[in-house]
Amino acid sequence: MVFEKSVVVDAKGHLLGRLAAVVAKELLNGQRVVVVRTEGINISGSLFRNKLKYAAFRRKHTNTNPKRGPFHPRAPSKIFFRTVRGMIPHKTKRGMAALGRLKTFEGVPPPYDKIKRVVVPDALKAIRLKPGRKFCVLGELSSQVGWKYSEVVEKLETKRKTRSAAFYLRKKALDKIKVKAEAQSAAALSKVNPVLEQLGFKI
Repeated sequence: MVFEKSVVVDAKGHLLGRLAAVVAKELLNGQRVVVVRTEGINISGSLFRNKLKYAAFRRKHTNTNPKRGPFHPRAPSKIFFRTVRGMIPHKTKRGMAALGRLKTFEGVPPPYDKIKRVVVPDALKAIRLKPGRKFCVLGELSSQVGWKYSEVVEKLETKRKTRSAAFYLRKKALDKIKVKAEAQSAAALSKVNPVLEQLGFKI
């Protein structure tokens, strides 16, 4: 990634570990990263196999007082955050600062719904996982191990997509009007445009 003020990554369709590795490296390099739609992340291996892995992870706790940890996140955003944390030296000052640059969300909450989102080609399931291999979706796994908000997120995402589609149609209509207006005024501005270009204006 090219260094920017903040990068918004659309996590849907990415493999969990590969995306986490790229994000961890960017965070350590000083880049701020926001990861949205974490419920759409894919994990290689069947759902049943990953449920067994999570069950084994959930059995690990402090023997005398389980309230002391380790803690087992259920939400997709928190699972992804913990995966990234495992790839960062999070007990050092540098690691703490890097983790402070990461934000993770289910769905696409404001203001990130109006910001350009990017993907990580090196982590896409369509590119990285061999066709025919089993995989599962993180949101589905989370729902089966105690995450209660999949329906709420789905409802909000449907609303967001409706708004987004309406905005896109309006934008297309305005672009068409703009092109038409430029074509009509091209003859009138043919003498003015070269002068403006010499002064440094982009036409």
